[in-house]
Amino acid sequence: MASIRRTLSPANHDRSYQNGAGFSSPSQKFLPNGNSKHFPSSSSSTHLQLLFTAVNLVYRKGWRRSFCRCLFFFLIGFVFGITPFGHIDSDIQAKDFTFPDLKPSHVNRQLDDEIVTSVSLGINTRLQEQKEVTDLIEPLKQLIVVTPTYNRVFQAYFLNRLGQLLRLVKPPLVWIVVEEKAASFETAEILRKTGVMYRHVVCMRNSSNVKDRGVHQRNTALEHIERHKLDGIVFFADDDNVYTLELFESLRTVSRFGTWPFAMLAQSKNKAILEGPVCNASQVIGWHTNEKSKRLRRFHVDMSGFAFNSTILWDSKRWGRPFSNPIRQLDTVKEGFQETTFIEQVVEDESQMEGIPPGCSRIMNWHLHLDTGNFEYPKGWLLEKNLEVTLHIK
Repeated sequence: MASIRRTLSPANHDRSYQNGAGFSSPSQKFLPNGNSKHFPSSSSSTHLQLLFTAVNLVYRKGWRRSFCRCLFFFLIGFVFGITPFGHIDSDIQAKDFTFPDLKPSHVNRQLDDEIVTSVSLGINTRLQEQKEVTDLIEPLKQLIVVTPTYNRVFQAYFLNRLGQLLRLVKPPLVWIVVEEKAASFETAEILRKTGVMYRHVVCMRNSSNVKDRGVHQRNTALEHIERHKLDGIVFFADDDNVYTLELFESLRTVSRFGTWPFAMLAQSKNKAILEGPVCNASQVIGWHTNEKSKRLRRFHVDMSGFAFNSTILWDSKRWGRPFSNPIRQLDTVKEGFQETTFIEQVVEDESQMEGIPPGCSRIMNWHLHLDTGNFEYPKGWLLEKNLEVTLHIK
């Protein structure tokens, strides 16, 4: 028996049936009273009606019910989320969201107080402040210390004593040690152990006919400074003198030529002799000297009682020197006149000198006469034979 199946046409789904009941779409089950017209009226009611119509069309197209329900409720929540409810104050200014200004409490500051340029809360800035102050200070001038030396009994003692002192001086410092004829192994070994930057120079000129053998050695050092154009403060530091650390620190204040009082022990060792400038602050106004040399020397100062700028040796234009002849110590003058004849080549008068320290009121180096005769220390600073036994152990 043949069966006939009748399908409903999508176009006729809203028609009425004989029993008076109308077709109810699945989407109407979610609406109050089965009719979308009973939804509370609002500004978005028109949008909701269009949404319901779109969902009904989706159901009739055969989409799965679960997907449509999720989409429906998502759209409902989205619409309610963007719909304004209640009263919102639209008169909101930007200043309502700004943070209040935090101002420090007022502090009474005197006129002579230091101006505070930076503030750090809860942090110790002492190290940082010291670093900033150090950056503002100009770099230290280089000290060029010239020391002539020769083989004698106290040579090792003198060089070690001076080397240990120079080791305490702040760098930059270069120690030029000059020997005669050849550089000895013993002297080189002492220089290496001091830890001071040094230059070991040899003077090849014969000094046997010169009373002050250090004249040619100092000239060799001056030639070395001039040839290599070393920039710094030159100081002739004989190895048999006694120096204070304050002296080397004061040398860095010299601009052109600096001088200071120098004390020496007399040959009789019963009195001290003072030579050097008399100062008013840093201005040289006179000299300390003895009666014998008062009328003979122009400048009354010891060889280790002055220092000068090394650029005077190789940059005559900077200092306005009228002559470009090399500045050297003279070996033709009498002993004791090398200092004044050398200084006359560096400065014209006392107005170009600087007294250090201010007032020239401190003695910072001494000369002690230690007689050693003609005895020379053994080679290598070692005795080849054992000392004689004076006391036997029982």
